Amino acid sequence: MLKNLEELILLARQRKNNPVEGSYTNQLLNDKSLAKAKVLEEINELIEAIKENNNKIHESADVLYHLMMYFEANNIRIEEIMKELASRKK
Repeated sequence: MLKNLEELILLARQRKNNPVEGSYTNQLLNDKSLAKAKVLEEINELIEAIKENNNKIHESADVLYHLMMYFEANNIRIEEIMKELASRKK
């Protein structure tokens, strides 16, 4: 189930090391303010989709993609986030 998310993270890391000309992923990874703006935009679109009860899955996918790119652009490793979450188990 989480294989797609893992592949997305690996793609982002691969693109950081081997940029592809014209890649939207590379644009997000190289422009932190663009990545931030897109996260905020996509979260607002998700909130609206939930409110209107339409397009929720599409907008959720957009949020995850842009959030993962924002993390990678800012050197926030998902592995560290997962460790933090695991440490919060009670």
